Amino acid sequence: MNTNRIQGARKLALALAMTGLAGAAFAADTATQTVTYEVTAINELSVSGNPGALTISAATAGSAPTSVSDATTTYAITTNQSTRKITAAINTAMPNYVTLKANLAAPTGATSAGAVTLGTVAVDAVTGISTLNESAKTITYSLEATAAAGVVTSASKTVTFTIVAGGA
Repeated sequence: MNTNRIQGARKLALALAMTGLAGAAFAADTATQTVTYEVTAINELSVSGNPGALTISAATAGSAPTSVSDATTTYAITTNQSTRKITAAINTAMPNYVTLKANLAAPTGATSAGAVTLGTVAVDAVTGISTLNESAKTITYSLEATAAAGVVTSASKTVTFTIVAGGA
């Protein structure tokens, strides 16, 4: 009789298991989920490295020293916002009678301000930037000096480019 009870219990357990599986298999023919998503503001800027040394070492007699330039560096930009601009500034002031300028090539649809004089207060270098990603945009640095500058020993400046709101 114990064998019959055990076999009966097994049959009942098997029947219940099959009923449970059948119920799970036929629970529904559709299911839904909620997916939350977001794209945040993206404003990324990078430069390719440092330009070569800018050394003024010549002049034409009767004229100011000959300015020098370097166009070996580039920048890349990605923004998913409109009405952005790139500003430029240096960390400390230039010596008297010496001027450092930067000219950033404009990405598609934007406007370059041309060769802007760099100082400790940020200036607009490129305006009218909207939703784009571009690379290999040329940065041209130029160094100018007057005879009144005299001899200026080698020094370095840190140039900071920043993407900010503004610039139609």
